Amino acid sequence: QVQLVESGGGLVQAGGSLRLSCANFELIFNIKAMGWYLQAPGQRRELVATITSGGSTDYADSVKGRFAISRDNAKKKLYLQMSTLKPEDTAVYYCNANGGLVVQRDYWGQGTQVTVSS
Repeated sequence: QVQLVESGGGLVQAGGSLRLSCANFELIFNIKAMGWYLQAPGQRRELVATITSGGSTDYADSVKGRFAISRDNAKKKLYLQMSTLKPEDTAVYYCNANGGLVVQRDYWGQGTQVTVSS
């Protein structure tokens, strides 16, 4: 069972920046897309940003212009650069990959906490 591993979360003041990283996706065959999701307490998991195997990106309206998703194939890492952070960005952030050799499925990490203080 492949599990992705996130890192880079923490406590930051409003207006600050953080970069999240995700590893282990090289263990997944035939990845169609990867992404970052967030889940605030008592809320559903929401899409933050995605990047396809072809490099196309998409963002939730709430983070457009502030967050950037990227992939470094040489380092085998997925990143989420978060800038101009707001208290409402506070959540657990999860890395996701959609792929599979025979059956396409979603793979997840354990999540990393991001807390933005006002």
